[in-house]
Amino acid sequence: MKDKVVLITGSSQGIGRATALKLVSLGARVVLNDIKAQEENLKKTAQETGAQYFLADVSKAEETEKMAQEIQQQMGGLDVLINNAGIVQDRTLAKMTQEEWQKVIDINLTGVFNVSKSCLPLLIQSQGKIINVSSVVGLRGNFGQTNYAAAKAGIIGFTKSLSREVGRFGVTVNAVAPGFIETKLTDNLPEEMKITLKKLTSLGRFGKPEEVASVIAFLASSEASFITGEVITIDGGLN
Repeated sequence: MKDKVVLITGSSQGIGRATALKLVSLGARVVLNDIKAQEENLKKTAQETGAQYFLADVSKAEETEKMAQEIQQQMGGLDVLINNAGIVQDRTLAKMTQEEWQKVIDINLTGVFNVSKSCLPLLIQSQGKIINVSSVVGLRGNFGQTNYAAAKAGIIGFTKSLSREVGRFGVTVNAVAPGFIETKLTDNLPEEMKITLKKLTSLGRFGKPEEVASVIAFLASSEASFITGEVITIDGGLN
């Protein structure tokens, strides 16, 4: 990964931050991204990694286009795109508002489209890699998450389809599907629920962001050069 330019969306905290730290340790030139509301956290991650950052809302095509142009100008190109940005707004479908549905789709799924499309010319030029962060929820569903599950399942279909389109240019496209990972999202769960969820995994625990970051780093490296259109589940044996 030495001197490879890597863009990680939604990288102010959690899996995005852990991935940034991992890739910097491997010699990559990391570019961080998040929204204005997360700028303080983004600055902290930038200080930890020595990385640059760009503020952009991935749900807005004009902002992702501008970010891609700035990366080209300031970094000279792009080798790896990691689409990690995402939110949750959980509610059963009967109670879900149109806004709660649309916002999750716009950020989690349309965001992947926007950033991938904006960065694709750079990635074709470098014969680069795209890694999309999906979720086991996109594979199996989850109570109260029809919006999130639909978006994450959409990412899987997007990954498999785009891999067929860009393989001829030497670009690979893969996804990871994490299970329950120790992030702010799981920190806020009631203790009883945490115990129940841990029992659902073969390993009896939540995963760590660093464990997801290691798989992403593998897919971003030259060692994964003949893997494309795949989804790697990282869930500790979720039953």
